[in-house]
Amino acid sequence: MRSRELLSFAAVGLLAYATDLALFTWLRGPVALEPLTAKALSFLAGCTVAYAGNALGTYRDRAGGTPWRRYAAFFAVNVAGALVQLLCLIVSHYGLGFTSQRADTVSGAGIGMALATILRFWGTRTWVFRSEGRVGSWTG
Repeated sequence: MRSRELLSFAAVGLLAYATDLALFTWLRGPVALEPLTAKALSFLAGCTVAYAGNALGTYRDRAGGTPWRRYAAFFAVNVAGALVQLLCLIVSHYGLGFTSQRADTVSGAGIGMALATILRFWGTRTWVFRSEGRVGSWTG
């Protein structure tokens, strides 16, 4: 794994996160959509920004599959990441009884986001943008 790959993946992820957050805030505020509708739309937009950034930037030198198949695999990896974040929140809040806003933030947006990012990085380079002849590995 090259450091350029990791840094590029992180930069694309930050841009996607900013897109998700800004759109969610706008959809919940001025547009006044319901929270789940707003989050579903902002999540889809964030995934699309992340896919485009990784396809055109981070992994532009890797071919394989049609763009729609790769987008579907990328979306599935991102849904799995979101589920990891939710699972961390559920375990902390309901399983361990840490119910404060700070505990929810640490478990969902801190620990959950860290674990989800590792899963997304691995899944993206293993299943979505794998090198020719390579099933995927952590070492490149």
